[in-house]
Amino acid sequence: MPLFFQNIISPNTKLAIWQIEEDESFFLEKVTLQRNITHPHKRLQHLAGRYLLRYLFADFPNEEIEIAFTRKPFLPDEQYHFSISHCGNFAAAIVSKNERVGIDIELITDKVAKIAHKFLNDDEKILVNVVLPWIVDRQPLTINQRLTLFWCAKETVYKWWGKGEVDFKQHIQLHAINVAEPTFKAAFTKLPELQLLTIHYQMFYNLCVTFTHNYFTSK
Repeated sequence: MPLFFQNIISPNTKLAIWQIEEDESFFLEKVTLQRNITHPHKRLQHLAGRYLLRYLFADFPNEEIEIAFTRKPFLPDEQYHFSISHCGNFAAAIVSKNERVGIDIELITDKVAKIAHKFLNDDEKILVNVVLPWIVDRQPLTINQRLTLFWCAKETVYKWWGKGEVDFKQHIQLHAINVAEPTFKAAFTKLPELQLLTIHYQMFYNLCVTFTHNYFTSK
């Protein structure tokens, strides 16, 4: 069973990463394909993400998932809060009964450097280029790993928010890195009342995952 990573944060909040090695029939034994997806690999990713929801909580009502105009999947009655991400042969999901959540998973590539100017503000550029390198498992992070981590974190906040219309440079500000945890802080400034989130991260060889689980303190 290719469960790549799992974190039982609490009895009410869990996450997992699945390395996809199975064909569709494996996932279709547990979940149904809820929309028409013609690309075979994207269909596999979709099924693996839905499979993880029920893997984390056996009573997760996959059949009740709806899609918002922002493309965020949700349950109308919010019995569970959840977030799904996938890249390559990996799918990731976080589910919580009582907290708003967000997750993102990304492969490390050099493409992120071409768009860094679109999501990094001036203070974050200093963190990436001066305060770092960070040490993970006693190894320094490459520039592409650092940039991917920041992109991943901002995607996580975007998914936690779930309502779209977010300027990644202006509305999401990353700071207060704690390598020992490993975490850093995110200030979400879109609303009149500042939202402060803790972003958790995990770096693998060529993979980055970030997630957050926080109560939503303002409407």
